[in-house]
Amino acid sequence: MTAAIAAFPGVVHGQGAVPAANYRSYSRCLPDYLRILAQRAYNLRNQEIAKLTTTAAIRDRQRWVRKTFWKLVGGTPERTPLNARTVGSFEREGYRIEKVVYESQPRFFVPANLYVPTSGRPPFPGVLFQMGHATDGKAYDLYQRCCQGLAKLGYVVLAFDPMGQGERTYYPAEEPFRTRLNADEEHTAPGRQMLLFGDTSTRMQVWDGIRSLDYLASHPMVDGSRLASTGQSGGGTTTMLLACVDDRLAAAAIVCPNTENVACANFNPPGSTDDAEQNFIGSGPIGFDRWDLLYPLAPKPLLVLVSDKDFFGTYSSNYITSGWEEFQKLRKIYETMGRGDRISWNSTPLPHGLAYAMRLQIYSWLGRWLKGEARAVEEEPQVSPEPETTLFVTASGSVVQSLQSETPFSLNKKREVGAIPVKLEELLGVERPASAVRAATLGRTRFRRTEIEAIEVPSAPRVWIPAWLFRPKETDRSKPVVVVLEPAARGQWHEGETYDRVATAGCVVCAPDLRGAGDLTPEFSRGAARYARSHNSEEEYAWASLILGKPLLGQRVTDILALVQALRARVDLAGRPLILAAKGMMTVPAIFAASLETSIGALHLAGGLISFRALVDAENYVHPFGNFVTNLLNHTDLPRLVAGIAPRQVVIAGGVDGSAKRMETSDVRRAYQEAGNVEVLDEASWDSWQALKA
Repeated sequence: MTAAIAAFPGVVHGQGAVPAANYRSYSRCLPDYLRILAQRAYNLRNQEIAKLTTTAAIRDRQRWVRKTFWKLVGGTPERTPLNARTVGSFEREGYRIEKVVYESQPRFFVPANLYVPTSGRPPFPGVLFQMGHATDGKAYDLYQRCCQGLAKLGYVVLAFDPMGQGERTYYPAEEPFRTRLNADEEHTAPGRQMLLFGDTSTRMQVWDGIRSLDYLASHPMVDGSRLASTGQSGGGTTTMLLACVDDRLAAAAIVCPNTENVACANFNPPGSTDDAEQNFIGSGPIGFDRWDLLYPLAPKPLLVLVSDKDFFGTYSSNYITSGWEEFQKLRKIYETMGRGDRISWNSTPLPHGLAYAMRLQIYSWLGRWLKGEARAVEEEPQVSPEPETTLFVTASGSVVQSLQSETPFSLNKKREVGAIPVKLEELLGVERPASAVRAATLGRTRFRRTEIEAIEVPSAPRVWIPAWLFRPKETDRSKPVVVVLEPAARGQWHEGETYDRVATAGCVVCAPDLRGAGDLTPEFSRGAARYARSHNSEEEYAWASLILGKPLLGQRVTDILALVQALRARVDLAGRPLILAAKGMMTVPAIFAASLETSIGALHLAGGLISFRALVDAENYVHPFGNFVTNLLNHTDLPRLVAGIAPRQVVIAGGVDGSAKRMETSDVRRAYQEAGNVEVLDEASWDSWQALKA
């Protein structure tokens, strides 16, 4: 055992460290970089919250939160006619259900069930019930129980299907009301595409909530001065969204929502990333986070119900600690406004769900604040969930099939690529390398005709880029330095493989890993294995990077620029032209890097995405989320960037469309017809870049 430990590279044992290449724990680089960004965001927000010592300061913060929210999510939509209509109804003991449909946007249909008490004196208090991420939406068993219970207790309740759930399923399987994805991905799949135009599924979901409240508030059986919203899980979170922007709410009760800030104490990378509508892009650098959503509601009654098990059963390891810390800050706001009795936190030991005891607390909370009832509700009225088909508003169970509804995908596809001038560095969050950036040599070895160095280049705070440098033994400075960017990282290092073979032919080959790939793939985070495993992905780190203001694409471009700077500074490489040879997803950062750095003499792009427009046009798109940048298509696209690189040469070998399918050469040429510096090859040949001239 001792001998085995002593032989392991980098281990200190006995009289000193084992002699070995001085490699770092590169898997910590991206997590550590995000920790720095999260700490800055956490500190900034805490500084601003600490200033809220007067009602006037709180009101200023509330206005800032609302304005900032709309800016982050893509702006306030236009109110258009609801065109609401009732298409059917049925009655049960104590209430009736009206089947209604309305348009939150033109031809964007929202099916809903309106629960109306059949006893008591109207107008009744109105409750907007918002669904969690159940694929059957408003028909989900526990949500029906709560809606029926509220109706029997004297509330008019509007329960509507959120985007991608129930009768609003947009990616159907065999049945039109069953998704081939899941509820989260029904939100996120179009949400990624929408980001490219600066829009978000957050905006879409909160607008559905606002327009649903429009319908509820205008109903003749409803008292518009006594409106509340409640919901569990994703429905609790969308209730938070609504509380942020709509003053009509007189009270709110949120159950197991995502009450966890991204930039929190003891940030655990990638943090509490979730589905698309819960991630606020660019919020970190301005000190905005999820708990800010609840500040505009103060001092109106707010009930927060959580599952103590959720810190390992559903959300991240910081769910309870972050939520409780932020709740206490918000409670101080209520106390400063003289209404400390209007905010409450309660929890259950049971798992994530709208459990019986939680429903009782909702009934009691709303009874207290909307009806003036002093006594708590001790038992739920008799409830009996209906079959899903009984609640259908449409004949098919699908607004797309029955009403030819627009979808998030179809609405986004109608947008056109813009040409608003922008600084690419700012759009990408690129950090230009210092002129003093140099490569450190960690170790040397050789093959028959090549010398090999293991090098490392500092790129950003606590980030170093590891790379292989293959140099031919015979020097020919007319041959280029080829920086090889591969999605699976620097894998072709064996003797006789690509790097060695090309170096033997006279080129210098530099093969790095970029952030999030290869040796820079992030380590697993703390917390429950299920959560840590699912969040150890490019997708989640890309979301975290966008939230914290540094898109992963921009980070990789920063890495490329630092590497180019370090290679240019080497005396032994002086005079050699430099080209980038990129493959697959790495073609995108290569294009952006060449757009920002003129010393990159040429590009060879093999099997790469042809345009971001192609991603918007493909319902079933396939592309790593790490290359997505919000607002990109309002400013530019890949063909325009490539044309701007001219007169430098660009070879596109085997370009792919938004579904990752190989495109015909003629179609690629058509996409790049305005770029006179492009050569198009049929196949994604990986070695053809050797003929490039920089």
